[in-house]
Amino acid sequence: MAIVNVTDSSFQSEVESGGTVLVDFWAPWCGPCKMIAPVLEEIDGEIGGKVKIAKVNVDENPESAQRFGVMSIPTLMLVKDGQVVDKIIGFQPKESLLSAINKHL
Repeated sequence: MAIVNVTDSSFQSEVESGGTVLVDFWAPWCGPCKMIAPVLEEIDGEIGGKVKIAKVNVDENPESAQRFGVMSIPTLMLVKDGQVVDKIIGFQPKESLLSAINKHL
């Protein structure tokens, strides 16, 4: 499954409609966000059939970031069946992200 770019208007249908979704709150000027992007691509390639990965640009979609209290980026939230089950702030290596995701699959 490909990584989906989500907007404030598509957030509910893309993220809260069910299943397990890893939401990446990011911005193009954020260094750690750029570092985590290829890690998310790898995860999508490995387990994209089990978890959807959604990216929310906080500069263009401030409502979603504000709604979930995103204070620093990157913030990764794991949403399962419409409920936030885990929140990871800052760059994390692939292994720790996979570990967090696998707890909720």
